[in-house]
Amino acid sequence: MRHNRNARGPAENGKVNFTRRNLLQRASLIAGAAMIPGVAGRSIVLAADNVSPVMAKLSTYMSEAADRALPEQVIEKAKQHILDTIAAMVSGSELPPGHAALKFARNYGGEKIATVIGSNIVCGPIEAALTNGLLAHSDETDDSHAPSESHPGASAVPAALAVGEKFGIDGAHFIRAVTLGYDIGPRVNFVLGGREFRIETHRATHSIAGNFGAAAAAGCAVSLNAQQMRWLLDYASQEASGIAAWQRDTDHIEKGFVFAAGPARNGVTAALLVQSGWTGVDDIFSGADNFFLANQHPGEPAAMIEKLGERYEIVGTNIKKWTVGSPIQAPLDAIENILKKHPFNADQVQSVIVRVATSEASIVDNREVPDICLQYMVAVMLIDKTASFKAAHDKPRMQDAEVIRQRAKVQLIKDSELQALMPRRDAIVEITLADGTKLSDHVEAVRGTTENPMPRDEVVSKCTDLMAPVLGAPTTKALIEKIFSVEKVKDIRELRPLLQRT
Repeated sequence: MRHNRNARGPAENGKVNFTRRNLLQRASLIAGAAMIPGVAGRSIVLAADNVSPVMAKLSTYMSEAADRALPEQVIEKAKQHILDTIAAMVSGSELPPGHAALKFARNYGGEKIATVIGSNIVCGPIEAALTNGLLAHSDETDDSHAPSESHPGASAVPAALAVGEKFGIDGAHFIRAVTLGYDIGPRVNFVLGGREFRIETHRATHSIAGNFGAAAAAGCAVSLNAQQMRWLLDYASQEASGIAAWQRDTDHIEKGFVFAAGPARNGVTAALLVQSGWTGVDDIFSGADNFFLANQHPGEPAAMIEKLGERYEIVGTNIKKWTVGSPIQAPLDAIENILKKHPFNADQVQSVIVRVATSEASIVDNREVPDICLQYMVAVMLIDKTASFKAAHDKPRMQDAEVIRQRAKVQLIKDSELQALMPRRDAIVEITLADGTKLSDHVEAVRGTTENPMPRDEVVSKCTDLMAPVLGAPTTKALIEKIFSVEKVKDIRELRPLLQRT
């Protein structure tokens, strides 16, 4: 039975009006339909949608992901991103947002099913996903997907792990669930409009993509069928939220919730609801009051399936070399490049001019938090000749006399020409030495991006630096080896001893 549009009231100015009489008529029709033989189990047939070709293909693809072999290049990238995200969680457990996450898990953890990384806590899958999500984005260490303005790993990996542990999935299944999360989340943002959508609506694209990515990863871990995947996307749409006010958060806790913790929790919740028997709208991406219309953006849902199975978004996701905010990556690259060509000491520097895109400069200009304060991180780079995780999170060092002296030499310029190149994050650094020597470097491809990727050993080096101080060197080494052979793991719960503190 098709949806009875005549049951609605008259339209005025393109909007549909409902009257009490209309609603009573619809209720009567629905009640009557429930009595028709064969309708029970899907009783509200009048509200059922036709499934569009886009949704049919998308939901089928998602339902088959758990058993679909992936190209070797994709598997390697997935392992690197899983390791990088786990490293962010482990190091995040030592930071104030991580402390807040662990306190939540201890107080409200639920049944002991899923691992909380970097701790000795085992709790319910929903609580574990939320906690691990906040750990993953306790700072600026996790990966990022520039075209969609999102951080896929921080929500997809916690969601796949939490649900994977509940159902005891194997390592190959885990890789495929994570990879699907990276594919689905960013594509939702493509339809919405990415950066332009974020600016125009004051919404958090990071939250929206993370929400759908986590749902897809969790749904794959549960092995939902095509119909269930459609309902999964429906519940993920109802959960999608996030307001750009996170930019006013100076403690990185709300930011971590918006980018990762909330989306990871939502995705796991949606998957478990549908797995337990909940039903919903068959096609939330088309028809009346669909997700894209509700977000004031008509969009083109076909972007959701563009090159699906050919273009894997995990391959196009960046892994940060430096554990700092994205706008600071290129300036640190530039200084490292200059130091390799012309070594110098901090005391030899007279001035440092850093040019970045206008919008990027606003994010990192003299911020209170060390890892997103460009002037502080440049000063550290001049002094240490590198920018370690420890230095990037050493807030007291921001008041160190030597740091203050070097920081005073740094001038940040908002460059409109570099702004025009966004989302490519170029930076130009010009260093003038006391003897008048001028040194400069223009970074067009940030280290760790798809244009300038880090090889496996460089990713391992970064992750070792993040995890060894928390887990110890032997456990860190064993965990890294396990991740790079995770497809051989029979039950993902085998990772738990390596993910937790002793």
